Amino acid sequence: MFKKILIANRGEIALRIIRTCREMGIKTVAVYSTADKDSLHVKFADEAVCLGRPQSADSYLNIPHLMAAVEITNADAIHPGYGFLAENARFAQICCEHGIKFIGPTPGMITAMGDKITAKETMIKAGVPVVPGGKGLLESVVEAKGLAKEIGYPVILKATAGGGGKGMRVVWEEAELEKAYNNAKAEAGASFKNDGIYMEKFVEEPRHIEIQIAGDRYGKVCHMSERDCSIQRRHQKLVEESPSPFMTNDLREKMGEAAVKAASAINYESVGTIEFLVDKHRNFYFMEMNTRIQVEHCVTEEVTNFDLVKEQIKIASGESISGRNYYPEMHAIECRVNAEDPYNDFRPSPGKITVLHQPGGHGVRIDSHIYAGYVIPPYYDSMIGKIIAIARTREEAINTMSRALSEYVIEGVKTTIPFHQQLMRNEDFRKGNFTTKFLESFTML
Repeated sequence: MFKKILIANRGEIALRIIRTCREMGIKTVAVYSTADKDSLHVKFADEAVCLGRPQSADSYLNIPHLMAAVEITNADAIHPGYGFLAENARFAQICCEHGIKFIGPTPGMITAMGDKITAKETMIKAGVPVVPGGKGLLESVVEAKGLAKEIGYPVILKATAGGGGKGMRVVWEEAELEKAYNNAKAEAGASFKNDGIYMEKFVEEPRHIEIQIAGDRYGKVCHMSERDCSIQRRHQKLVEESPSPFMTNDLREKMGEAAVKAASAINYESVGTIEFLVDKHRNFYFMEMNTRIQVEHCVTEEVTNFDLVKEQIKIASGESISGRNYYPEMHAIECRVNAEDPYNDFRPSPGKITVLHQPGGHGVRIDSHIYAGYVIPPYYDSMIGKIIAIARTREEAINTMSRALSEYVIEGVKTTIPFHQQLMRNEDFRKGNFTTKFLESFTML
């Protein structure tokens, strides 16, 4: 087992990893930018190293500075968390070359699933259902028009190196295609320095359902059931839950089996997530694989009573997994608390937290790095915490969440707490009647 782990991340996920390391008797090293010098992950770690200025390129994305921090602290492993360098194959390779264990999959596995075209081809060979579409990148508008006629409108254009909705356009008819094609390529090039785009059939009224998996270096792979991540705004998740109110036992078995096939196809080693689109007829299609721990991993932890970060560290150290699948024993709902103004188009709201009261009580978990007096910097993602409600039934979990949100007080900045309060009272949400388009017709009162 590792003696000291450097956590190449910040905020709540860094603090989350520190807690598990402490339980395992592993020393931790926090890294931080000058904007994060007062963050809780810096205070809770055994050691802390400043990486540089606030901008991510000068700090959390600065690989030479991270490797220097590893050297001066004698850490023997790096945990990347999520975001930043978590799915950067070059960073994983550099760690390997310097004898530092990257707590995650190998560089080859990251590369295999990081490019969406390559990942789709891999899934087809593995027998995992994929959305109908082209076999490779589009070379011209003429090719795009021909393929769209073949698979039928509506279609969706996606950036092969994309994420977060960048380089993505839905096209409903041929007259819209050329403009959408040009805009998607331009946005992809600007966002990822790779303007490659491909086309798929657009799945109408979809649910976004993902399967948590784990695999070890000995060839064992298992799944830990599903999370429903359909409540999204501009392709950014706001609420996640497990089990999905849309799921049936038969569908759970089929999707779980497909997820295990997907991970086995690349001999996956670590924890990860297979993301699917599920249509209104409960047909499911592979969308992408996230080769890292996810923001919403807490939901799975609570319904299966399983520490995913601990499992990730154990797998990286060479331990084998049991290989058995895990199924929900409770119901959990997670609300992401962002420093954003839901009454003003979710505009970011950085600044100083003047008053903070976080809820507690039975069935409530808070993962957050904030405190009264903490200054939320404007340089990073606006998420400042997650609140998870756990109960025996979905209705009870919603009621627990509603109660907890009513106790959650954050003053000095705007947050998404009022949005979540209204969502928990929404009749369609409470009945489980929603798709990824749900928030397009949701109005703040």
